[in-house]
Amino acid sequence: MGLTITELRSRLARSIRGASHDQSRKPATTTAAQTTRRLRPARAEFISDQIYQGRLDTADSCKQQTTVAGTGLRWLRAEHHGRSTSSPEEADLIAQQIGVLIGTPWTDQNSEEKPLTAMDFMVVTPYNDQVHAIHDRLSRDELLASVRVGTVDKFQGGEAAVVLFSMTTFSDENIVRGTEFLFSRNRLNVVISRARYLAYLICTEELLNTRARTVEDMRLIGTLDAFVETALDSRTDSA
Repeated sequence: MGLTITELRSRLARSIRGASHDQSRKPATTTAAQTTRRLRPARAEFISDQIYQGRLDTADSCKQQTTVAGTGLRWLRAEHHGRSTSSPEEADLIAQQIGVLIGTPWTDQNSEEKPLTAMDFMVVTPYNDQVHAIHDRLSRDELLASVRVGTVDKFQGGEAAVVLFSMTTFSDENIVRGTEFLFSRNRLNVVISRARYLAYLICTEELLNTRARTVEDMRLIGTLDAFVETALDSRTDSA
């Protein structure tokens, strides 16, 4: 049986990244590995492979971090149609998921257990319209009203136990600022690397099937597809 379009694109994207990496390496030059003290191994491995060309390690203390929902990458499939820069459906999914997790125990890198509070969550989205939609939805629940929500610029350097990323747009026909903006690898890197335990991607399946028009498009879309494949594969890092 042949590969699906999504599987084929993901494999092609990985091949392109690998070829670019091989061409850019210089035999006489070595680059020291970076060590993260925030990410558990599976997320560190994903970021290392997709963004840092295999040069990111994780500290042993990260392995002690956990939540009742495990740790790692998660995909929440959104169901809507025609949305572009604002999706109340994705805002609802985010409120529901935070509502399930808030108040449950999590264990930090020092093996200390404490309940998840609103300040342990962070929501990222590409569009200011969606920031407002999510704020409006969370403000209806007193427990969720103080959850941090913003575009990626707001959270550079920040972190949270759980980070949720709302892509917002329904499909490639509804993209308003180009594939490079919506599928930004830097934004996805922030989402994953700022989450100590869980990183959630919220998007439609139609968006994952966005058509790549250039090699760079294929690389960008392939990274998002790889996130979902990893999330679906093994509920990453949950052990």
